[in-house]
Parts: sequence; structure tokens; C-alpha cells
Amino acid sequence: MNDQIHSDGSDHEHGALGDAEYAEFMELAAEEGFDLEEVEGAIDEAGHGPLPVLAVVGRPNVGKSTLVNRIIGRREAVVEDKPGVTRDRVTYEAEWAGRRFKVVDTGGWEQDVLGIDASVAAQAEYAIEASDAVVFVVDSTVGATDTDEAVVKLLRRAGKPVVLCANKVDGQSGEADATALWSLGLGEPHPVSSLHGRGTGDLLDAVLEALPEAPAQRFGTAIGGPRRIALIGRPNVGKSSLLNKVANEDRVVVNELAGTTRDPVDELIELGGITWKFIDTAGIRRRVHLQEGADYYASLRTAAAVEKAEVAVVLIDAGESISVQDQRIITMAVDAGRALVIAYNKWDTLDEERRYYLEREIETELAQIAWAPRVNVSAVTGRHMEKLVPAIETALASWETRVPTGRLNAFLGEIVASHPHPVRGGKQPRILFGTQAGTKPPRFVLFASGFLEHGYRRFVERRLREEFGFEGTPIHISVRVREKRGRNK
Repeated sequence: MNDQIHSDGSDHEHGALGDAEYAEFMELAAEEGFDLEEVEGAIDEAGHGPLPVLAVVGRPNVGKSTLVNRIIGRREAVVEDKPGVTRDRVTYEAEWAGRRFKVVDTGGWEQDVLGIDASVAAQAEYAIEASDAVVFVVDSTVGATDTDEAVVKLLRRAGKPVVLCANKVDGQSGEADATALWSLGLGEPHPVSSLHGRGTGDLLDAVLEALPEAPAQRFGTAIGGPRRIALIGRPNVGKSSLLNKVANEDRVVVNELAGTTRDPVDELIELGGITWKFIDTAGIRRRVHLQEGADYYASLRTAAAVEKAEVAVVLIDAGESISVQDQRIITMAVDAGRALVIAYNKWDTLDEERRYYLEREIETELAQIAWAPRVNVSAVTGRHMEKLVPAIETALASWETRVPTGRLNAFLGEIVASHPHPVRGGKQPRILFGTQAGTKPPRFVLFASGFLEHGYRRFVERRLREEFGFEGTPIHISVRVREKRGRNK
């Protein structure tokens, strides 16, 4: 770990590799017949550090999810010709002109009883909070509405760079409608048809100008600065109670009704002689007949909190069966590349039978995150709270761990010798060499003679964890295959 040069690996032109290590690595790549530009690109891509975040906001049914699908180049965000269909996952990775960034989709939902203005402002606020730049989508066929004007005020207060998208411009006849949106005072409206792709290239060029090369949030660079912990979990699992218990005072309103907490509460709390910043994302206000919108609202806020955090503490109600929603929240934290701790709350209420079945559920439903530290706690009684901080510290240490290239390649050589890749189609691909290009989380690039099957990649990850630890952190492994030498095209 002591050879790590920079706190997040993104400040160095060779990712997490020092100059001498980089030169030695590139010499090895040349000997194996790899294109050095491709190798350098692979290291840069894997060692990028946290990606800048783009929020796509606007009132419901203006085509935000269609635009998101266009930006990420695949149909993932659910699209339907009515507001309220965006579900579950709200953050995606995208690339344009060689630059990578994250996209937060704030698709509309059924409006609540407070009216459309309040709904749009609430969803936009959480997305903007976690973003580095914003695409504001307006339906050019309708023009600027009072709701659009309300979002403009919110954007001005946030002070983030804004790119104005005049959507649903399907031809020359719609250009005049787009021009009218200059009146919003956000600069040039970019005429786009997100459905047909018209104008999206120019829009993305403007997005790249607005986005920083790296996000404004720098994790752990301020000496003595508090580490950021997101408390996440489905409503009413005890997130606010846990925050109050670790703070030793009632910082957050607690109620048996799910969704007492409406706004995230960031709290500086001293534990074990260390000051931490806890981000409470407990619940939302649920409204009759608006369950779907409420669930989306919760996932959006959870995504915003996770983007701001370094480690996610996922609370699970030990008294209830592990749900699909629990698994989605865990997946959100893992996909975001954050350190992870699982806290099973209300442990003091379990009888022997429930404990037996819970252990079986953990083995089957959460096998993919067996590497995450586990703490059995009671937010009400304070049981085992003293174990929470060591688990968080372990996860953060793993999140920042870096394996020197020489040691990694010795390890890879042992794997190839003792457990070679299965022969497929008369060929046996093998790992030639690799390097760890970044940390937070650890990101490895393996260079191979042929395609490595998914099962073999999982085996390599498991062996990496056995050898080097990495308890509490996801690991990203990318594989680059050596092109055939001497090909003419």
C-alpha cells in the first residue's frame, strides 16, 4: 500500500503507476507484441478515478430517458409515452469523443398532491446536488412552461454549468421553436431529436465543454478531512436510529412510519477519536397512490448520496427476508465503486429460527458480496456499535490498496501455471501480464493472448482477494486481448 503515489490515482499521467514502474511495464508490453498506444489507453481508461457526473433534468415526459439512452448508446432507461416510468437504476456510464462520464437519469413520475412544480424541483435538486454539470431538457414543441421556469431558478441557485437541450426538434421546421428558448436565459438552446438522434452530437460536444476533466469531489485529499459515509437502505430499516445512536443524541427525527426523513442530513460525528461525515438518506414521505414515484425518488436520492460518499453502509432489517430492493441498493453501491459494509439491524429481536434462515438467505441472495464486512447491530440498544467503525476502516483501507506491478505479475504467473484457462476451440488463452491502474476502488488491467471467459475472470478476482485481501471493496478487472501480429488491413 505504501507505493501509492496519489490519493486517488487520477492526478498522475500514468494512472496509479509511478514513472519507473510505468516504463518497465511498457517495455514488458512491447516484448509481448502489444500496441503501446493501446496499452497506454487501457491504463488511462482503467486508472481514471471518479468520473464526472452529468444530471439530465426537466419536467416529466419531455424525453429525458430517451435522451439518456441516446447518450449511453443503448436502451437501458425505460421509455414510455407517459410520465412515471423510470425505475430502479438511475446512473449509467457513457463515453463521447474518448471521454467517459456518468449520466444520472431523473425521469419523471406521477405528480404528487403538492403539484408538478414541487415534484420536479425535488427530483432535480437531488440529481443536481451530485452532479458536475446539467443537461436541462425542454420540449420545444410546447415551449417554456411555468414548471420549466421553476427548474431554471433551481439551476441558477445551484451554480452548476448547464447545457440547454431543446428536444423534439425533428426537422428544420422545429428550429424556430428551439430558438424561442433563448428566453430562459441559460444560453444557446441545442436543437435535438433524442428519438432520432438529430443534433445529439453537437449537444454532447457542449456537454464535454461543461464537464470538468475530473469531478469536483476529491476523496480523502484534504489532510484530516472527514471521510464520507452514506447510510443507505430501504425505508424503515433504522437508518435514522443508527445515526442517532452513533451520535449519542437525537440528530434525526425517528418514527415508525417509513419515510420520516425527507431531506438528506449530513452529520459530523466523532467515533473512536475520528471525525466522520455521515450522510443520512433515510426514507421519503410516501403518499397514497404514488408508491412508484416514491420508490424512484428514494433511489434517486440514494444514488446522489452514494456519489458523494467514499463508503456505503447498507442497513438490512435482519427480522425480514432479504428483498429485491435490498439487493438493488447493494448493487447501486457496488456499481458506483464505493467501499461497502453490510449492517444487519434489529439483531437483538431475532430468535434462533430467524437467525438460521437469515444465514441461509445471506449465503444464497448475497453470495456476490461475500467480501463485504458484516456487522450485526441494534440501532435501538446500541448492540455491537463499536464494531461498525473498524469495519468501515477495513473497507476504506482495502478501497485504497494498491498492489505493485511486480508483485501482481508474480501472482498472475502462479495462477496461469497452476490453474490455466480451459481450452476453447482448440486454443488456450492465457494472461500474459497485468497492472493495477487505479484505486478507489482497485482497478486492474490484464493483458491476455485471447478472450478470457467470465467464469475465469471471477476465478481471478477470487484469487486476488485471497492473496491481497480487498475486504470491503469492489474490484474492477478489464481484459485487453493482444491482436494478431502482422495483420494487414
